[in-house]
Amino acid sequence: MVQESSLQIRSLMDLRSYVQRQLCDQNELEVGAFQLTERVLEKQGDPCGIYFCLHGPRSVKLIAIWETNSNSILFYGSTGERIQRIRLSSAPSWN
Repeated sequence: MVQESSLQIRSLMDLRSYVQRQLCDQNELEVGAFQLTERVLEKQGDPCGIYFCLHGPRSVKLIAIWETNSNSILFYGSTGERIQRIRLSSAPSWN
């Protein structure tokens, strides 16, 4: 069952921090103990989101994607299933 809720995030730094904290909390990992990488997603040359990957223990990769179109963060479990959707009340600033 996918959980859905709403949240306000103002900046990309806040978004990064929130995503890292959520991925760690969902998987009972210590925040900051594992590397978080990110990549800007583009559609026809324009940014349309950010792909976040937390590189956990034993080569586990935990994923979250911020979609600018729907202004939502989608969280995925270690097996690739979507486990949570968070709608943002306003879009974070790209600066």
